[in-house]
Amino acid sequence: MRTPYGTDCPYYYEDFYRGRSTQECRLIARNPHSEPWEPKLCARCPVPGILRANACPNMVLEARVVRRWLGLVRRVEVYAVCTKYQVEVTDPYVGCGHCHPQAATLLDASEVSEVKE
Repeated sequence: MRTPYGTDCPYYYEDFYRGRSTQECRLIARNPHSEPWEPKLCARCPVPGILRANACPNMVLEARVVRRWLGLVRRVEVYAVCTKYQVEVTDPYVGCGHCHPQAATLLDASEVSEVKE
């Protein structure tokens, strides 16, 4: 579903049919340790970008709202796990490196070429 800020996110849900006023992030709603979610957090949420960059079916995302900068700024923090290899994914945009080894070798090759230049 399209978020209020124009990106498509499968975890965002809204319902304004016949007087209802429901907006929620179903990814953050699953996490009991999260701060309350607000629609304005969708503006800088990394989840739609991660899902566009990496469509691995083995990667599971968890998200929560955290406070930064002395509690003044609220951000969405994402945690990713590979269910096939049972490892924490350090960079969710790339993946774990085990499921799609071709992507990892391409990224390593691009890093080496940048160092040579």
